[in-house]
Amino acid sequence: MSKGEAHAAEHGLAPESLIGARLAADMFPLSTQVRFVCVQASDLLRYLTGAESFAPAEDATDFAGLRAQLADAAARIEATPASAFDGAAEKPIELKMPNGIVFDLTGEQFLRDWALAQFYFHVTTAYAILRNQGVPLGKPDWVPHMFAYIRPGTLPGG
Repeated sequence: MSKGEAHAAEHGLAPESLIGARLAADMFPLSTQVRFVCVQASDLLRYLTGAESFAPAEDATDFAGLRAQLADAAARIEATPASAFDGAAEKPIELKMPNGIVFDLTGEQFLRDWALAQFYFHVTTAYAILRNQGVPLGKPDWVPHMFAYIRPGTLPGG
């Protein structure tokens, strides 16, 4: 989000042009993708640990709001003790879709086959929207944690 905001400022773009950008006309904009990232995090905790839902009800309208939504979701996940997930793998999950379809899953199936896929779909879509709008993002922005594993002397040019 910070790179998106900086890109807008550097190129004289209205922040709303990035926040409202879509990959396709029938897809949700960046603001909704970010909200859905938070929804998926909330649903994961709600279904697997019984935590209260905390996902934002509305899309943020500025970059500060997007960052705040993401920070709130991350803080809630980090504050959840591992013990809250005890027995979650076997827990029966009834996942009701707005169109009336109901999925019956175990907690493990929910996490593996639904929650992670949905979370990463919306994260990837938000990333792709920003890239599509010219924000200079790349693999190092996606997996910065991998730098800790680089074998010394193997970086190209160094």
